[in-house]
Amino acid sequence: MPAERVIAKNDLAFAVLDVYPVSLGHTLVIPHRHVHDFLELTADEASAIFALLCLARRTLDVRHKPAGFNFGANIGAAAGQTVMHAHMHLIPRYAGDVAEPVGGIRNLIPGKGRY
Repeated sequence: MPAERVIAKNDLAFAVLDVYPVSLGHTLVIPHRHVHDFLELTADEASAIFALLCLARRTLDVRHKPAGFNFGANIGAAAGQTVMHAHMHLIPRYAGDVAEPVGGIRNLIPGKGRY
């Protein structure tokens, strides 16, 4: 990862803006250690990632004032993982960015968002 892309870092992880953002400010938080599965990270690595997610959220709140956020990780090809290095997405959400946001991430599978 080129150093100029890094917007925040700590001893175990770093954050970058997504090259193919879903929304303005879409941020990736990535552990330094190479592991495919996010759930294989150590507790310390997960904590470091969470700290950067919180920092990124505060920064995005000031810069872009989103109305909400989604965050999560894709684990495995069936879940949509295309980069086989663990990472967490922080996706700012804006009022009106989708017609019906009810269900949030449940909408990954068509028809499952309404309950």
